[in-house]
Amino acid sequence: MGRRCAFVRLGGCNLSCHWCDTPYTWDWQGTSSAGVKYEPRNELHRRSVGSVAEEVLSFGVALVVISGGEPLGQQTRLVPLIEILTGHGVEVEIETNGTHVPIPALVSAGVRLNVSPKLAHSGDQEERRIIPAALRSLAATPKSTFKFVCRSKEDLDEVADLVARFDLRSVWIMPEGKNAEKIGTHLENLAEDVIRRGWNLTTRLHVLVWGERRGV
Repeated sequence: MGRRCAFVRLGGCNLSCHWCDTPYTWDWQGTSSAGVKYEPRNELHRRSVGSVAEEVLSFGVALVVISGGEPLGQQTRLVPLIEILTGHGVEVEIETNGTHVPIPALVSAGVRLNVSPKLAHSGDQEERRIIPAALRSLAATPKSTFKFVCRSKEDLDEVADLVARFDLRSVWIMPEGKNAEKIGTHLENLAEDVIRRGWNLTTRLHVLVWGERRGV
């Protein structure tokens, strides 16, 4: 958090978290704050690997974060992009919801995997959001870290269960919220219990700075 980087945001997701802050990447039934329905033809743009790599490298950053949607839903297509970026000395992180087993080519490319399994408050059924084979594979991947979006101490109990079931390490807790007030409230509710459990605590810097304003 706070490190200068560039984002590559992909479309499409196999989950439907009701508090998702990027619904324009997947929710074709939802609407924007202005009441305009999200349309895939407006939100998604087919790009070649070369054109994406050229644009990202032009930013002159040392870190690229690939997010979504759900990037591992199209991970085979990501490998050539990652190879170009790492070949230029750029570090690559992928944000994933933890429902896909990473392919060997992705792991060997040396990316860091920021895994964010979804809890019950996301609204999806457990069989959709918790895929044991995927979590076990991701837990065994050397450069994986696990981040959970939480609101209450009950959420932390749910995290503890997943940590124990899948032997998760490098656990981070992030407060849920689309504005500074909610983030602050949830952070205050969670902080002492997170520290007591020996986990890491983070916040949502981009929301604190820009609120719900969408990037370009």
